[in-house]
Amino acid sequence: MHAYDLPDARGHFGPYGGSFVSETLTHAIDELRAAYERCRRDPAFQREFEHELKHFVGRPSPIYHAQRLSRELGGAQILLKREDLNHTGAHKINNVIGQALLARRMGKPRVIAETGAGQHGVATATICARYGLECVVYMGSEDVKRQSPNVYRMKLLGATVVPVESGSRTLKDALNEALRDWVTNVEHTFYIIGTVAGPHPYPMMVRDFQSVIGRECLQQMPEMLAELGLPGCGGPHPDVVVACVGGGSNAMGIFHPYIPHPQVRLVGVEAAGAGLDSGRHAASLQRGAPGVLHGNRTYVLQNADGQITETHSISAGLDYPGVGPEHAWLKDSGRAEYVGVTDEEALAAFHRLARTEGIIPALESSHAVAWAIKTAPTMRPDQTILVNLSGRGDKDIGTVADLSGADFYCRPSCRGQSVKVAGGGAA
Repeated sequence: MHAYDLPDARGHFGPYGGSFVSETLTHAIDELRAAYERCRRDPAFQREFEHELKHFVGRPSPIYHAQRLSRELGGAQILLKREDLNHTGAHKINNVIGQALLARRMGKPRVIAETGAGQHGVATATICARYGLECVVYMGSEDVKRQSPNVYRMKLLGATVVPVESGSRTLKDALNEALRDWVTNVEHTFYIIGTVAGPHPYPMMVRDFQSVIGRECLQQMPEMLAELGLPGCGGPHPDVVVACVGGGSNAMGIFHPYIPHPQVRLVGVEAAGAGLDSGRHAASLQRGAPGVLHGNRTYVLQNADGQITETHSISAGLDYPGVGPEHAWLKDSGRAEYVGVTDEEALAAFHRLARTEGIIPALESSHAVAWAIKTAPTMRPDQTILVNLSGRGDKDIGTVADLSGADFYCRPSCRGQSVKVAGGGAA
């Protein structure tokens, strides 16, 4: 395979990417692009970034062999890249630290962000508290309801959380409001985008900060394979690398260092919701078409008139009608493949990983786990599936409890009483 060196100078991944913004934001984007070009080549910036990842985030995150789950399924060995063990509980903190360091270098004292599942908002609020930056987080009011623990965490950390009531009241609407804020306050505000979307340089910049995930895997997998007595795929690599895909930052973070290794199969798992043909899903790459969304050209879920359609997923972080432009290019070029997992399958995987390995995954990550559960029995026991476990499921307990018909929480009204939980017994 030829050397992979994308995007080009104008931010394009083949026909995707670029920068489609209003004239009022052109200066801000140009300023950001120049600042990032300086910092990505500055050894002092990279040292500070790596120091924060080690001493604040707790990197490197380990690779874990899901031994019991693998044994029960038969077939391939399932390995988990434990991004859920990071400070704040997800991969989001990697990118947020990089962008916050950039904001300080640019002299921007106010930070805004958008969030769906809330993990990006929590990470942003966390680093703003650490660096003494003002923080405003936009969140669809529907996501505010289903991610209430993270909303409270953001407020505890000093952030202002702004519920967005427009549209479907989910992630895309929060992003729209954040862009409006940026236009209004561009001189003193830095916009931390949480995924590999938006106008150039955001898709490249977020990917670069998140690529620490895949780079660590390249270093960790030889030891893991040797420990398991497995041959590896074309060298010390997993046979398959799989990650959930909404906007796509956790997937790009683990995919990117593996792109030059064509023997490694890359699989992105989109939210199939109620089914890919149900009209209630968020599978942009499988059911969308090329279009422009939030400042870049990519695959977008839209109707015949080019209007953005409503999406659905059990997981707030995947409930988005587009995807990062690099994923669009990887799909068209055939380097990565993209599949769908339904709400029901993701929920089942959530419960199974919790019961077999003592790990409660985020509902987003549960989509990738579900695909691994389906696929492992079709592979040989000496093969491996490396799952990016992008976040932990604390934030999703309420949603899962409601969907499971069980009261997992001891709410204030039931203090001092026993509460039935799934599987019987009392808590």
